[in-house]
Amino acid sequence: MIKQQLDLVLTEIPSEVTLIAVSKTKPIEDILVAYQAGQRHFGENKVQEMVQKAAALPKDIQWHMIGHLQRNKVKYMASFVHMIHGVDSLQLLIEINKQAQKVNRVQDVLLQFHIAQEETKFGLNWEEAAQLIDSDTFNDLQHVRICGVMGMASFTKDQQLIKDEFLSLKQIFDQLKTAYFQNLAYFKEISMGMSGDYQLAIEQGSTMVRVGSKIFGSR
Repeated sequence: MIKQQLDLVLTEIPSEVTLIAVSKTKPIEDILVAYQAGQRHFGENKVQEMVQKAAALPKDIQWHMIGHLQRNKVKYMASFVHMIHGVDSLQLLIEINKQAQKVNRVQDVLLQFHIAQEETKFGLNWEEAAQLIDSDTFNDLQHVRICGVMGMASFTKDQQLIKDEFLSLKQIFDQLKTAYFQNLAYFKEISMGMSGDYQLAIEQGSTMVRVGSKIFGSR
């Protein structure tokens, strides 16, 4: 079933959009099925689980940290994580930079923005992001690279609300690109859209969708 579901999702996603198969809580056997079907980008929301899976699975997998990240956990994945989606503070960026420097690499990250109605979701607003990027501290960080933005829409059946929230993230991306990253080709990612709303997200400009249950089945 996993291969069929993966193939189905891929038919609905343009080739320029990256599919991140969200494999959190799923066993290694399930991830291998998707891997053998050609999938290479996988998303996890717990560092310890990702570290264990990375050790047991093929090394050409590109791991995405998509959950809320605590600073004291960064060191465990610094040597291999492909992209960190949920950066929502300068303090976290400083720690990511510190750990990436130790393993002599530049870590790709996305700034997470709060676009949903729910207060429980994490993320920056425009003023906080601008303050972060404008800071002397940020300009001194040589081992992190902001490649775009990430956001999570409200958990609702209201399609218009979800569409509006995705559109707001696209507008934030455009503003950041114009103000800070105009000539930087690597600033190009908009990570938004999950199993229930990824087609809507793509319509609003998403370049990365995080799809779990639609591929692996419900948890």
